[in-house]
Order: sequence, then structure tokens, then C-alpha cells
Amino acid sequence: MKRIRVLHISTAHQPQDPRVVFKQCQTLASVYEVFCALPHADPAVAPGIHFIRLPYFRRVIWRALITCPFILLRCVWLRPRLVHVYVPEFLPFAYVFRLLGANVIYEVQENLHKKMPLKTVNNGALLQKAFRLFDRLARRDFFLIFTEHGYLSTYTQLVKPHVVIYNYPLLSFVEPFYTPYNPSTENPAFFYVGWLSFERAIDTLVDSFAKLGITYPRFIVHLFGRRTFTDKNLENLTGYALVRDHLRFYGYTDQRLAFPYARGATAGLALLKPVGDYPESYTTKLFDYMALGLPVVTSDFPLYRDIIDRHRCGFCVSPYNPVQVADSLAYLIEHPTEARYMGRRGRQAVEQFYNWSTEADKLLHFYSLVLASA
Repeated sequence: MKRIRVLHISTAHQPQDPRVVFKQCQTLASVYEVFCALPHADPAVAPGIHFIRLPYFRRVIWRALITCPFILLRCVWLRPRLVHVYVPEFLPFAYVFRLLGANVIYEVQENLHKKMPLKTVNNGALLQKAFRLFDRLARRDFFLIFTEHGYLSTYTQLVKPHVVIYNYPLLSFVEPFYTPYNPSTENPAFFYVGWLSFERAIDTLVDSFAKLGITYPRFIVHLFGRRTFTDKNLENLTGYALVRDHLRFYGYTDQRLAFPYARGATAGLALLKPVGDYPESYTTKLFDYMALGLPVVTSDFPLYRDIIDRHRCGFCVSPYNPVQVADSLAYLIEHPTEARYMGRRGRQAVEQFYNWSTEADKLLHFYSLVLASA
């Protein structure tokens, strides 16, 4: 029997994006014929998905003027029954698919109403005005998926059904990199994966490493993710000169290349400052570290503290207090047995409560609901 055709569209996500490619598209491919349009898409990444390669532009204006029309030219002929949109700049173009009979899902992965002012690019007044307009239209005309419950305080009075699907770890994806906790007390290592920015407390982390280095001068920090700051910004940070040789910046890379560096790490780092939508939304790396069996050092937001305290899997600290951060890291170095239990409890929590299997069921059910409403 011919499968229903669905199309996923993003002008911004990476070709190895864990949520878009490995969680959502692969989950849906068990039931639907899935096409996925992504910048620099690589068909070898996930067999069973039909990838459409897009150009990548950092600025939204070029995505809207070049990439989005290109997507229409490439994808309209597919005549998908359902179109799943991940970026707001494609919302006006999604109406073309709607006019052709497709249902449209708009997935909200960040609360741009709160977060756009923090962006160093793509935050002009005209762009913000356009976003608010098409975001308001999407609430009226499209089905919505949210990655966090906290976004519902902003997204009210929705006309069509919606669902919250958390970005929990896919255990089969993490499993090859999960090993028994075995850190080095003489050469401690720390692991970070995700965007690197001042909003994500890179300044506090650098200062805390400088303080940690007084007692443990042979540590190393593995940092995977795109940087939003320059080398000059780094050099101006308190303590950077003392820890420069201890920090390893790898840039953005496929998680399958980053996760091996978690082996032997003392802790996973997930500090964010209380700006934008951070206090109301989980950082994905919190659960990734737990799935990898690492103790977590994260921000003292009530949302995060509920997870950390309930499962006793790490420390919540102020993202502005480098002494508190350094003390937490030192404690984990000095108490490897307790740190091992923290990592084990975090892993068990992911296995029981915070993994993709329940979210996959929600996604499949929501797709059935959307298609039935056609």
C-alpha cells in the first residue's frame, strides 16, 4: 500500500540535527514516506528518509528571499499530505502547500518572542514585526508542536490542536557511547555540547575553571558547539589566560563524533543564564548528559532543580557564581563514588522517564490526528 507522503522543512537546522533527523523523521519513516529539506542535507545520514539538499544562509533575509522560494520549486511537485515546518521564515510559503490541500504543522523550538532580542543577528525591527505577523497567522491556521510546556504561557488561544513533544534523548542513539563512569582524579575532564555564548555562561565557566585550576592544574574541558563570540571576547574574560591551554573548542559537529569525548569525563556542563526563554525550557544537554551516565552541573532554575533534586544526579548552581561552579566540580573530582551514583541515577531517570520512546508515540498520534482532520 502506498504510504502517505510528509515533508519536513528547515532553512536553519544542521544535516545531522538529532531531533529533526534521528528522532522525528526516523520515527515517522516507520509509517510514512518522509521527505526532509535541510541545508547541506546528506542522504547517507539516515537511510529511509528522502533528503532534499538546500543552500545555507546565516541571515534570515536571504533564507526568505532565496532558500524558501527554492524549497517551493523543489517540493511543490511532491504534493505532500502534511508539511512540518521548523522555521518561522517559511510560514508565509507554507500557505502554498495549504492551498494545495496539505495540512501544516509549525514546530516551535524556541520562544522567539522572548529570545529574539538576545540574538546578535536576525533581530531587526522589520524582521521582528514580520515574525509577529506570521506567528499570529500560524496560531490561527496551522497545527502546532511545542518542545516545551513553558511556551504555552505565550502561545494562548490556539485555534487548532497542539501538542508538547520534549526533546528527550533517543537511547538507541546514545547507547554506543554509554560506558561505566570512570573519571580520572589526576587528569579530570569535563564535557560540554551545545551553543557556546555569554547567555550560556561561558564567562562564568572560564572563571570557574581558572579557580579550579589552582587545585587541579591538569584538567581539560571538551567544548562542542558553535561559538557566538570571537577570540578577542575570550581573551578579555577573567581567568582565560590561565585556562587557555585547558579548553578544547571543536566547533559544531555531529553528536556521534562528540559523545565519545564524554567517556572518562567527570561531569557534563549545562549552565544558562536566566534570560530569554531559558528558565522556562529544558536544555537538551541536561538529559543527554544524564543518558550518558554523567553527573550534571546546571543552572539553579526551579525547572532544572526539580529534575536534579528529584533524581539526585548533579548540582544546581548560580550561572553567575564561578566559585560555586568550581566547588561543585571539585566535589565531583574528590568524591568519584558519589559522582558515579549521581551519573547512574541520572541514567536510570532517563531510561524510566525522559527518553524519546514516549515522545515518539505522541508524535505518531498527533500526525494521525492532523491527517484525520483533512
